[in-house]
This record gives sequence, structure tokens and C-alpha cells, in this order.
Amino acid sequence: MRVSVKIKLKSREEKCEESGENSFLVFVKEPPIDGRANKAAVRILSDYFGVSESQVKIISGFKSREKIIEII
Repeated sequence: MRVSVKIKLKSREEKCEESGENSFLVFVKEPPIDGRANKAAVRILSDYFGVSESQVKIISGFKSREKIIEII
């Protein structure tokens, strides 16, 4: 399944909210330095969908706040 994700950086809490059909808002505490925000987003989405982190892959948008993520 592929989902569209918008990342909100430097949030007070880490969470995932559904914002539409196959689109999500992911709030991360991490700054966008050295891929730390991407790693946090993968961790939050894996918890949300109940899968391991290795089953969540960023397809596009590595350096953007809007990403396409595949969940196996």
C-alpha cells in the first residue's frame, strides 16, 4: 500500500493522523538533519500500522516534507 505523508517537524509530540484517503500527517520531534526526521517518520508510521520498521519504505520525497511511503 502506498500512502501520501506530510511531515510536521519539531512538534511537541510524535503522532500520526489520517488527513484523507491514503494521506496522513505525521508529527515528529526531530529536526531535518542527517535524515533524523525521516527515521522518526518511519518509526511512527510502523507503530501506527502495526508493522516492523523494515516494512515501511520512503519511495519519494527524501528531502521534502511531502513524501510517498510504501507499507508492505
